[in-house]
This record gives sequence, C-alpha cells and structure tokens, in this order.
Amino acid sequence: MNKLFSGRRLGFLLATLLAIAFNSTILSANAQSNTANIRVSKTYNVGIFAPLYLDTIFTNTGTIRFKDAIPKFMTPGLEFIHGAQIALDSMDIEKGNVDAYIYDTKSYTENVAQLIANKKLDKLDIIIGSVKDNEFKQLADFAFSKNIPFISATYPNDGGVTANPFLVVVNSTLKAHCEAIFSYLIQNHGTDKIFLCRQKGPQEDKVAAYFKQINGQEGKPLLDIQTLNFDSTVSPGLIRNKLDSNRQTVIIGGSLDETFATNLTAACYELHETYPITLLGMPNWDNFKALVKKDMYEDFPVYFTTPYFNTKWDAYSKMLNSAYTKKYKNKATDMVFKGFECTYLFTKLVTKYPGDVMNHLNDKGFKVFSDYNFRPVMLKKDANFPDYFENKHLYFVKIMNGATSKAW
Repeated sequence: MNKLFSGRRLGFLLATLLAIAFNSTILSANAQSNTANIRVSKTYNVGIFAPLYLDTIFTNTGTIRFKDAIPKFMTPGLEFIHGAQIALDSMDIEKGNVDAYIYDTKSYTENVAQLIANKKLDKLDIIIGSVKDNEFKQLADFAFSKNIPFISATYPNDGGVTANPFLVVVNSTLKAHCEAIFSYLIQNHGTDKIFLCRQKGPQEDKVAAYFKQINGQEGKPLLDIQTLNFDSTVSPGLIRNKLDSNRQTVIIGGSLDETFATNLTAACYELHETYPITLLGMPNWDNFKALVKKDMYEDFPVYFTTPYFNTKWDAYSKMLNSAYTKKYKNKATDMVFKGFECTYLFTKLVTKYPGDVMNHLNDKGFKVFSDYNFRPVMLKKDANFPDYFENKHLYFVKIMNGATSKAW
C-alpha cells in the first residue's frame, strides 16, 4: 500500500509540532491500468470536515500566532482530525483507492459555502463531519443534492434538517436519549414512583416536552411521571415528601445544567439510605466534575445514556492509543476516538458498498468501538421518505465512586 501526504502542517504547541493539516491522503491498493485484460481500480473520495481555525493559527507569513498554548476552542476539531488521520494511516483498502480530503470549516477563503459554490466538493462519495450550525445545514443540503451520505459524527442534533434521507446522525439527539430512558422505565419501573425533576429553562422545557410526547403516543399516558419544579436550589425536603421508604423511586434529572445536576445528585444522595432511589441523568452528565470525584457520592450510582461506550481494552483502542502517544506525545481524547471510529467505519463502508452505503449503515463487519443501530426518523407520519437516519443504540452507563462502567 502506498500512502501520500501533502499540504501544510499545523503546530500543536503543547507538546511538539504536529502534522495534521493536509490537503489529501491517498490510500492505494490493487490499482491497475485500463487494458483489455486489466480493470481500472476505482477511487473513492472521502471529505472530512472539522473546525480547525488554521487561518487563525497562522499569520500571513506562515508563522504560528500562539507560542505557549493553543486556544481551547480549537482543540476538538484538531483532535477529531488527529483520530481521522490515524484511521487513514492504519486502514487496508481491499479494492480500489481512497482519496481523503481534510477541510477546515473555519477557513477564511475556502469555507463550506465557498467550496460548494466553486464545485470543489462535487467529486466526493461521502462526507464525514464534526460540524454544527451553518456548516451542518450546508453540508446536509449539499449531500442531498448529490445523493451522497453525510455522516454527522459529533453533533447531537438534526439541525432542523428534514426530508433528507442522506443525513446520518451518529451522536444521538436528546429526544432519542429520552426515548431510551422511557423504554427502560417501561420495562423495569412500570409500577414504581417516577419523578421528572427540572428547573426553568428552554432545554428543560424540551426535555419535559419529549417525555410528555413519548408517554402519550398511545393516546393516554403509559407511565405516571410526575414533574417536580425547582428554582436555583434543590430541596431534599421537597423530594422527601414525595418518597416512600417501602417503594422504589426513579428520579429523572431533566436538565443539562451542571449546577442543577450536582444539586439534585447531592439531594438524592442524602436520601438514598432511607429511600430506595434510582437517579437517571442526561447524556452530558458524564463529564460533570462532582459526579466523577471518587469520594463525592460514595456507593451511590448515577446513570446516564450515551451512544459511545469503550473500555479501551480492544485491539483498535490499543493501537490508536499507541499511535497517538507516539505521534502527538499525549493521551488520546474522546474526540480522537470519534474521529478515528467514524473515519474508519464509514470509509470502509463506502468502499465495500459504493453508491449504496445508506442501505448498509448497520453492517456489523466493520465495527470499531461502539454498537450502532441506525434507524429512519419520520417526523411526520405521512412522510414519503425519512427525514434522516439516527443512531438509536444507546448504552446505559453508571458513574459510581469516580468510575464509569456499563450498567445495562
């Protein structure tokens, strides 16, 4: 296999000068000339998009603006591309060639809109993006116009996109998380007391609306879910008045706010020795500081849902960690793992099923870290085709004594 890297390189100043910004990576295998007896090897063009801010990092003369540390807002995109690059380095292509192009969505001169207008994306066979907001919508619209898959790798949102059967949402939406929690409650806590605890706010309104909609989809509520409203504090007394020491209670933390999540967890922890409580949080609770402290809530588990679960003991993880440490002198982050996984998985799919990836999204042959279950989402019952495809496979994970493990 021949590999060619070309383009300019970016300095990662916290450790050493790292090469991550390049125009194309070409992975070749079994390339042959077009003669009467030999077939031409097909080339698959993969576009990988992330906010790299290269024009912010470099001056007009090519020197680096930041001498001591790189701004935090730049690191997620850089790490995603680091993971993608390692995936491309390690990938064997059985038939054909892969040309992978890295695009900086925050470029001053070649942003997504300009790339589309100048027809520089027309040859792509698949788009993989760690993008959101305008770039998300622009890439989704472009993918639909060209009938090619757009793999949204990290944005937990549909971005308002509808009627686009070429959009694939890998990082499940908030509604999907609420659906998973509700399904768990139906199967395991149908006769228990269930409370949705929330504070005021638009995100909290959205969570409450999702549960109300899901609970009433059969015409009447399937579960008795009571809502408890709190202000800036969470009173253990208010919760205690609703509990029964002889009956299991499920508390749903219906907020993405860290302070609220911490206060609610503290209140439940204070009560849990007398009242049997199961606390279910939102998907972003996994990084909240108080919850991951080893001695903060001793032997009290907090559960949340996530589309990603990786013990990092598997062969791919070991290889990725080793390659990343060797190349970047640092530990691979979650964004590195996401960049690696999406690039490896969907590049493999586009080479095995050219022009037909959307019908093989759930092919298990190229599993990397997580299990996925991509299902069509129909926002209207009478829709003629899906609004998009979304990963509906969510893990239930618990944090207890500072450690995270799969619960069920």
